Amino acid sequence: MPFPVANQAVQALQQPTKHYGITSPISLALPKEADLVLTQKLTEALKPYGVFEEELELQRRILVLGKLNTLVKEWIRDISETKNLPASIIDNVGGKIFTFGSYRLGVHTKGADIDALCVAPRHVERSDFFTSFYEKLKEQEEVKDLRAVEEAFVPVIKLSFDGIEIDILFARLALQTIPEDLDLRDDGLLKNLDIRCIRSLNGCRVTDEILHLVPSIENFRLTLRAIKLWAKRHNIYSNILGFLGGVSWAMLVARTCQLYPNAVASTLVHKFFLVFSKWEWPNPVLLKQPEDCNLNLPVWDPRVTPSDRYHLMPIITPAYPQQNSTYNVSISTRAVMIEEFKQGLAITDEILQNKAEWSKLFEAPNFFQKYKHYIVLLASAPTEKQHLEWVGLVESKIRILVGNLEKNEFITLAHVNPQSFPGPKEGSEKEEFSTMWVIGIAFKKMEGAENLNVDLTYDIQSFTDTVYRQAISSKMFEPDMKITAMHVKRKQLHQLLPNLVIQKRRKHSTEGVKPVNESSLDLSLDSDNSMSVPSPTTAVRGSQPRSASPQGLSPAAPVANSQASEGPCRGEGAGSSVSPGVPSDGTPPKPVAVAPPPKPAAARGVSSTPVIKRPLLAAGGSAAKPAAKRTGSPIQEETPKKPRAEEDPSESRVSGDNTAQPDVKPSVEMEVGEEVSSVNASPGEAKSEGAVKELDSEQKFTPPVPVTQRIPSTDLSDVPLLPANPIPVVKNSIKLRLSR
Repeated sequence: MPFPVANQAVQALQQPTKHYGITSPISLALPKEADLVLTQKLTEALKPYGVFEEELELQRRILVLGKLNTLVKEWIRDISETKNLPASIIDNVGGKIFTFGSYRLGVHTKGADIDALCVAPRHVERSDFFTSFYEKLKEQEEVKDLRAVEEAFVPVIKLSFDGIEIDILFARLALQTIPEDLDLRDDGLLKNLDIRCIRSLNGCRVTDEILHLVPSIENFRLTLRAIKLWAKRHNIYSNILGFLGGVSWAMLVARTCQLYPNAVASTLVHKFFLVFSKWEWPNPVLLKQPEDCNLNLPVWDPRVTPSDRYHLMPIITPAYPQQNSTYNVSISTRAVMIEEFKQGLAITDEILQNKAEWSKLFEAPNFFQKYKHYIVLLASAPTEKQHLEWVGLVESKIRILVGNLEKNEFITLAHVNPQSFPGPKEGSEKEEFSTMWVIGIAFKKMEGAENLNVDLTYDIQSFTDTVYRQAISSKMFEPDMKITAMHVKRKQLHQLLPNLVIQKRRKHSTEGVKPVNESSLDLSLDSDNSMSVPSPTTAVRGSQPRSASPQGLSPAAPVANSQASEGPCRGEGAGSSVSPGVPSDGTPPKPVAVAPPPKPAAARGVSSTPVIKRPLLAAGGSAAKPAAKRTGSPIQEETPKKPRAEEDPSESRVSGDNTAQPDVKPSVEMEVGEEVSSVNASPGEAKSEGAVKELDSEQKFTPPVPVTQRIPSTDLSDVPLLPANPIPVVKNSIKLRLSR
């Protein structure tokens, strides 16, 4: 709904003096008339992007939540009767639905889902929630797409109620009845609860704390709407890929509101960029002083927990037990976000000086023009159901690949685009479902060397090993689930990506390229767990060029160090094997690897090696020097052990090793340079241009090799034998040559 700006100054004067946050405010200045005008303009600039929900839709959500709340009360009453509770207790047993996330914060967009929590008294078991309540939901005619995910880290029931997507968590409190005025912020409620209930309660507790820790909820909401839209448009909204998720952006905005308690949204947006472009990471962002409730729950504290010292951009949740919401952030993703903060500051400076409009802040930079070199990751499976599971697993591990690339001494930045795309359709008759991610690579400027060989074999292989091992361990792996990686130069991207997302002159023949179905791109969903890139809803389809898209409005200034890829990496290397759907007469992307599942570590005679290495942070908050980058061939050299501190608390660990396979090495050699260099030759071995071209025409995928030939007969409990299925392997050793 539109943001009211009238009488803002009067309201600010009437607010009682209250201290917010862990430090004093930076400024108590009241808004001026110009600030109110700019805030109104900000509201108008946001409307075309669908960030405000219509009143009718809002009322429908309230009605649906009311029906759901009634169902919960009826269900808990039925459970109480079956367990022979006294009538006096049954009459007052209660039960309630609480909301959290973007809906509770009041910043949800059109079509967004609702995160909800079902709170029940102590005699209602979690098993009841996933049995009798599930059955009760199934009986409702408004309920569609009902599914339970009982074994998740935070167990959940997902459904569509009258067309509105809802995720329902469950928490059983140590109370005989659930009062209507229950305040979930009460730390005493956590006593004697199991860890799953504590996790389920955490979302509501954090959301409620944020709303209680900001001076003006209305100013906070409008500012957060603007920042979330900006983050999505600039491709830095994704917790799973190492950027920030919804709750993290909310906490940064809340901290800005605390520092400028009387400011209106237009000022707060500018101050947001000012504060966090200059923030000295890894100093943590805190909304309140952490409290210890003596419940012996693990909390974020680098003085006590070694793993917390490795966090690069800590943003700490305000509710006990305090956690870092940004443990996935890597060196590259932090560098990208800081650069975006700086660009946001420059744009808002112009806006406040009336030199630009708010629309400029929400212009989407063209990620596909930012870098000269990209790695395209393709996850494919034979059926739609298998594909959905496979894509979820691969996406959750992409940050491991980014971490691997960061450790390469010749790579300064690995920037993954949070938006995924449908993979190109293969020419084969066999139907296949695939999803594609694009990672921009910036290479280090070379000094004193004519040619440098960069081997990405280990980086890709250890990533694919990890994904396959996780799939095997979780019994998800199915035949023909594949991961393919390709090196793609900027001018080749148009062969793989839909025209919707890329601006490019057609300098090369694209005849024979299978176009991606643009209608399958969903750019409207809003969820803290997914990337959405809303477009102005006022744009008329067909009235603009295809390049005027959410992803292709205007090129942006290079991200930190991205210019490193420009100078030393000119020219085009020799071609490689032709990827499916790419013409042989063009300059096709080069396949990097279609990796097989890893062999058990014991069979290979190698020890477990790390995948991610993060810089150690001193207890006082200062960062130590980053870990040394990998040099030479990592397959032969010993890699230092990964400290236990790096383990992700939200993931189950999978035993085994992450090394490349010495006997089967689908490896990667990519060519970058003015001089045509060897594709399959070892470093230092030269071939003529003619020889390379001949090699290109012969380079093919090897015939599928049955997995049973590569897996020993010994059955290990943690790494079961794979079914006998063919997995294609790229046999060529591919290295990247940088020429000055």
